[in-house]
Amino acid sequence: MKEIEVVIDTEEIAEFFFHELIRRGFVPTKTELEELADITFDYLLEKCIIDEELDIEDDE
Repeated sequence: MKEIEVVIDTEEIAEFFFHELIRRGFVPTKTELEELADITFDYLLEKCIIDEELDIEDDE
């Protein structure tokens, strides 16, 4: 099976949920959207769909 690199951005997930929920008649708060994005990310990790890689940036 071929491995591909996928970048998951929780801000992008939150924006996606925002637009989808608005389209469906819901009015989510920013906090609710951030929680949904975090839950989605955790779900993808738990199901081994993604692996978490931490960005380590030097302050040099």
